[in-house]
Amino acid sequence: MTEFLRTDDGQLAYEVTGQAGPGPLVVLAHGMGDNRAAYRELAGRLAAQGYRVAAMDQRGHGESSTGWPSYTRTDAAADLLALVRHLDHGPAILVGHSFAGGAATIAAAEAPELVTAVVEIAPFTRAQKVAPGALFTNARYRKGMLLLTGAGVFRGVGLWKRYLDHAHPGVKPAGFTEHLAALDTDLRRPDRMAVLSRMAMSAPTDAGARLGDVTCPVLVIEGTLDPDWADPRAEGEAIVAALPAGLGRLELVEGAGHYPHSQFPDQVAALILDFLTAGARA
Repeated sequence: MTEFLRTDDGQLAYEVTGQAGPGPLVVLAHGMGDNRAAYRELAGRLAAQGYRVAAMDQRGHGESSTGWPSYTRTDAAADLLALVRHLDHGPAILVGHSFAGGAATIAAAEAPELVTAVVEIAPFTRAQKVAPGALFTNARYRKGMLLLTGAGVFRGVGLWKRYLDHAHPGVKPAGFTEHLAALDTDLRRPDRMAVLSRMAMSAPTDAGARLGDVTCPVLVIEGTLDPDWADPRAEGEAIVAALPAGLGRLELVEGAGHYPHSQFPDQVAALILDFLTAGARA
């Protein structure tokens, strides 16, 4: 059931899965151009292990409102913390995908008393640099960059859907066609692609600047076929290296693109649960 958190600048939609008692809280935040249904498989798996799971629509996405003053990772971090406070159940484990991976980093650095662990899935957390050589030698990376740039600049729903298809290489996840159709409808609503464009143009430097301030354990999950980077492993390793020593851990999901939690929910759930059991659990 959809619930809403009203703030001074708009309202955020979210839904809670799992027990309402004292179980640890996990907050799931999706990437740009998506909605909370991206976590439909992962949320149930975590809830089945006793976690209280809150999946939110980021500002300007899904059932959350548009018209916010800005759409940066710092803004998204404030939304995450607002939801944790609203649920009155902190500290929480934050799971952020792509754009929201950087937001989770900022939230953890900003309010360590509210965040006990962070999971970053295919995160945009550091300043990004195009790899010119890879544009010529890596067709997967080249196509991903062209589609991402085109969708952001021209605000084309069709280009974004082509990117999503490319970013889910190999076998598509269960319900992929239906999810893509729902996103098509959602993104054709007024201002929705404008929000995606503004988020795409928001550099992750604000998140990269806070990596050294994080004090809780961080799990970084990368797909080996992620088209957003010429070398996904190297990107994940760089994030871990920028964290304080001993806090970061990198796991790779073989054959996954930019959405490992969607393509391989069993494997990603197992990685998260192992990470939390190993000492990051609230």
